[in-house]
Amino acid sequence: MDKKIDINKAREKIKSYCAYQDRCPHEVIIKLKKLGQNSKSIDIIVDELIHLNFLNEKRYAISFCRGKFRIKKWGRKKIYLELKKREINPKYIHIALAEIDDLEYRQTIAEILLKRNKKEKETSISKRKVKLTKYLVSRGYEYELILDELVNIV
Repeated sequence: MDKKIDINKAREKIKSYCAYQDRCPHEVIIKLKKLGQNSKSIDIIVDELIHLNFLNEKRYAISFCRGKFRIKKWGRKKIYLELKKREINPKYIHIALAEIDDLEYRQTIAEILLKRNKKEKETSISKRKVKLTKYLVSRGYEYELILDELVNIV
């Protein structure tokens, strides 16, 4: 734990921390604890940040979801679990996941399957399908959707 700093310095540090990129309340609370703040001052600062719109769970969930899907190519299940781990309100998680276009989602599954299929050295078709399926499940994609797209690939 870092040494304790006064509430005004902590407030300024946390404002710049939130201004740099979207943060969720859970991340901010952890950071404030590292700065040596007690529960009362943490509550005060978090309430101020929400009031000043530095913290917004819905905005955070949407930007997190968009980034993890478009950049890291994560599936809905993995995104859901990560947001849940960050203690985001389930209502906002569902709103964020609903913003992923179904057609784009299926195209992403197909692209990942094609790319991974080219790399796969397994010659047995059934073993190849199992490996490809396991890979996409580990990336957070739904089993049924993987099977639908796998028919077109292998």
